[in-house]
Amino acid sequence: MRPATSVHGHASAAPGPDDLRLWYDRPATDWETQALPIGNGPLGAKVFGGVAFERIQFNEKTLWTGGPGSPGYDFGNWRRPRPGAVEEVRERIDRDGRMAPEAVAARLGLPKSGFGAYQTFGDLHLDLHLDQAGAPQVPSGYRRELSLREAVARVGYSADGVAHSREYFASNPGNVIVGRISADRPGTVSFTLRHSSPRDDKTVTAAGGRLTIRGALSDNGMRFEAQVQVIAHGGTRTDDGDRVTVRGADSAVLVLSAGTDYADAHPAYRGEDPHAEVTAAVDAASARSYDDLKAVHLADYRRLFDRVRLDLGQGVPAVPTDRLRRDYTGGSAADDRALEALFFAYGRYLLIASSRENDLLPANLQGVWNDSTSPPWSADYHVNINLQMNYWPAHQTNLAETAVPYDRYISALVAPGALTAREMFGARGWVVNNETNPFGFTGVHDWATAFWFPEAAAWATRHLYDSYRFTGDERYLRDTAYPVIKGAAEFWLDFLHTDPRDGKLVVSPSYSPEHGDFSAGTSMSQQIVREVLAHALAAAERLDVDQDFQAETRAALERLDPGLRVGSWGQLQEWKSDWDSRTDTHRHASHLYALHPGDQIAAGSPHAEAATVSLTARGDGRTGWSKAWKMNFWARLLDGDRAHRMLAEQLNGSTLDNLWDTHPPFQIDGNFGATSGIAEMLLQSRHDAIHVLPALPGAWRTGSVSGLRARGDVTVDATWKDGAPDTVTVRPGRSGPLRLRSSLIAGRHRILDDRGLQVGARRDGDTLTWDAAAGRAYTIHRETAAAVNATAAPGVPAEA
Repeated sequence: MRPATSVHGHASAAPGPDDLRLWYDRPATDWETQALPIGNGPLGAKVFGGVAFERIQFNEKTLWTGGPGSPGYDFGNWRRPRPGAVEEVRERIDRDGRMAPEAVAARLGLPKSGFGAYQTFGDLHLDLHLDQAGAPQVPSGYRRELSLREAVARVGYSADGVAHSREYFASNPGNVIVGRISADRPGTVSFTLRHSSPRDDKTVTAAGGRLTIRGALSDNGMRFEAQVQVIAHGGTRTDDGDRVTVRGADSAVLVLSAGTDYADAHPAYRGEDPHAEVTAAVDAASARSYDDLKAVHLADYRRLFDRVRLDLGQGVPAVPTDRLRRDYTGGSAADDRALEALFFAYGRYLLIASSRENDLLPANLQGVWNDSTSPPWSADYHVNINLQMNYWPAHQTNLAETAVPYDRYISALVAPGALTAREMFGARGWVVNNETNPFGFTGVHDWATAFWFPEAAAWATRHLYDSYRFTGDERYLRDTAYPVIKGAAEFWLDFLHTDPRDGKLVVSPSYSPEHGDFSAGTSMSQQIVREVLAHALAAAERLDVDQDFQAETRAALERLDPGLRVGSWGQLQEWKSDWDSRTDTHRHASHLYALHPGDQIAAGSPHAEAATVSLTARGDGRTGWSKAWKMNFWARLLDGDRAHRMLAEQLNGSTLDNLWDTHPPFQIDGNFGATSGIAEMLLQSRHDAIHVLPALPGAWRTGSVSGLRARGDVTVDATWKDGAPDTVTVRPGRSGPLRLRSSLIAGRHRILDDRGLQVGARRDGDTLTWDAAAGRAYTIHRETAAAVNATAAPGVPAEA
């Protein structure tokens, strides 16, 4: 593409070579597999990059059917009391050991009513090249791209001696999506802007160059509005009913914002009409130059994205990204590593694009992108892994801000979840089951293998406690995390059941997600409940509060079945009874929760060996998110080559041309899970130690990573050569003892602070411990003995 002309007439520099750029040599024709996503958290769009016609499908994350206002909405709670229903199921399980999912659903389930689905806001269409009566006959040099370093999508081509370009970005400051259409010959930009939607629930009007789309969902009455301002530079602009036409301009800018009257407050979930807020956003952005809007966007985005860099020795691929993916071999070629590094960065990009501090809702099953009125699984919030997986990379890849809407959403589930806990379970605290929506759906439905998962609330709180572990922020622990964690724990203090087989406390009825029969004491159930009780107790002790609660929790933990057993063929049992089959390849490996994301299984332990047996039996196949989870499992088992094999499996078999993960169909959790898995291969921080390059695969012989985060408020950089660590730098945010583990430490090394002074540290095998100071940087270098002794500070012994 040639340099584009800005809206004020001066040239903008064309982008240079970029190793983190998705690019293609033809327009997209399919929304799911080809179109490129942009987003700012609340708003998202997919860019197609057509020549005769441009399609920009867009979303606002709170536009949902269902909930209050939808006929029969009941929050998933039983519509009338069912005295004895849970006790009846428990008694059957105590007697027979198991119960079929269909039989349990018949007694405890409830058909969905008014659950709703995430909605598309519709499409913007640009009918281009009006003066040429259609598309250029012989366009050349076509390129469509998405720069991950800039969060900018571009389209460019030449025709009839004119270079045409389009550029789009979604800016979080100001909450707008901005586009620019330009050409290098004055007076050659012409188009008509119009809107379409699959729903007949809106009006579209054009006035003053502004397209206004306004309406209310027929299902629940939710009011919505979007506005698109067209700013033409040169030529003419005319309004014609429901469209805006520009002819003969030098360039034009589009500014879009959208909103609804959704509010995240139980029980009404309604707030102000969106008109004033949307108008203010479009007015404010339209008053600024395109270059200014882009500069503000870049500064905001790069503040997050640039914190982490991964170098696997990749170059800038010379082939389009769809071909790069198809040619991927899973080996050590430079283009293979380029795709892997791109995939890691893409997960971070997608999280920034679909979850920001000003979001009312977290990233859903499709992030923020959806082109349908009935998307797969409603594009909802599945909380039997999928929502949680979305946020696995948030802290570890230095994007803590993206987790703010997750915290807000989980906190907002407490009020409706308390009603469900009390009315359905007769328990304190709060609960949510297998899946939920923006309207406090915390009860059940009746899909037999996916309706019952009261452990979801406890799992959902894991991220809140982990946020505290990463930051050490006691105010956050006290004000945000602890109340939610305590409530999830209180539910289980009331709802645990005494197993007549051995007197242990178990979850009953319990169900290993989407697999097998109902029973008592399913491994995953026990592992999650043990974790939430332990987190609640640790938080209460740290904050020195709730002594009675602490005593009650300790007593429950002493009686709780741990959910960790080695079975007859050396496997980690999925159920309390030894029912596992060697030939079972089910996509869920839920009984390994204690390995990841949990911390109850340490690498090298007998339970880790049993987890290896189970994971090997499950195989490397199945769905995209499942492969991503297995990548994290193998990394936690310190097997980098097996983790890398899962990355290769995902790229080869579960990744679309636009690098979205596919279940199938598209589910964004696989993207986030893969980014987490790569981070786990490079850095782990469990059991109060920071382990650097714990699972480095043989395919990554030389490289570096910077900016990853470890629990304990530590930022970590590392380099490696010939498959071995070369340098490790840590930057603690808090003063105190720091434990660092690396194979580098087992050999000759030295440790210097950022003043060049050697640090005295205690070594135990491959682990160093020293008293670190906040704000300092400490670097461990791999050294020969001669180099260490030659450079050691006087009076300070060199590390051996």
